[in-house]
Amino acid sequence: MTTMASPASWLAGYIPDLPTPFDELGRIDRNAFAKLCERQIAAGVSALVVCETAGEASTLSPEEQESLIRMAVETARGRVRVIAGAGSNSTDGAIELTRRAEAAGCDAILSVVPYYNKPMQNGISAHFRAIADSTGLPIILHDIPSRTVRELANDTLARLAESEQFIGLRDGTGDAARPMRLSALVPPGFRMLCGDDAVAFAYIAGGGDGCISTICNVAPDLCSAVFSSLRQGRLQSARCLQRRLVALDASLSGGSPAALKYALSLLGLLDPTTRLPLVELEEPARRAVARAVATIAEEDLADPTLV
Repeated sequence: MTTMASPASWLAGYIPDLPTPFDELGRIDRNAFAKLCERQIAAGVSALVVCETAGEASTLSPEEQESLIRMAVETARGRVRVIAGAGSNSTDGAIELTRRAEAAGCDAILSVVPYYNKPMQNGISAHFRAIADSTGLPIILHDIPSRTVRELANDTLARLAESEQFIGLRDGTGDAARPMRLSALVPPGFRMLCGDDAVAFAYIAGGGDGCISTICNVAPDLCSAVFSSLRQGRLQSARCLQRRLVALDASLSGGSPAALKYALSLLGLLDPTTRLPLVELEEPARRAVARAVATIAEEDLADPTLV
């Protein structure tokens, strides 16, 4: 685990939600995973997210999750932070994953609102406080009502953010105006990151600090350029760059992580294998992904003959 500076110094920009590569037998492909990590580090990201939504965390055993986190830490070697997904709808389960993540050496955990159980806001707050009591790690909260059914209400978030252990939010609500409303409720150092690539541009322009992203896995340099232009106030340049990501986002959003894995397979980075209940893309969706990847020409991301 690296020394933890203020999250304002590193929890920003586009941060990849890394997929978990599997081989044809369904085992974790360690070499491919290390290659994904190195590619993102070379692109200058500030952190790596592992064992989260794109990582098919719900199909991984606790032992596999701990192994992946350890691999990410060993590959990063302190060059970037490692954020480990450690969410569960069972508080005890989330605490176990958190302790495993801490033992594996990560820098922070990403903990999702409990899904399926439909807890009240007091229950959500108690869940996160119990996790915080079990670890010394900083915690990033993950609010994604489309998957959890329950939202993390702004006033609940504000009360949790009073503790310095809660350092940020991955906001999967799709509400691009939320940073403006939250800015008056949370401490200045609390980081707000979009969790939806489709609204990330507007979210960052509206005061957000970055995006925990799927498309960053495919085009990290382009995502970085968008963020840099936005932060420098060069909106016209940022819009031009963002337009080049629109088709890619559209092709990935309906079927990820299967679509993301297929895109990365076109780049020779991994096998597109997923674990059930996820399956690989059908041919029409594959063609859409290939066209979108090939449009990012200057990045030399794909062989045009694949389109």
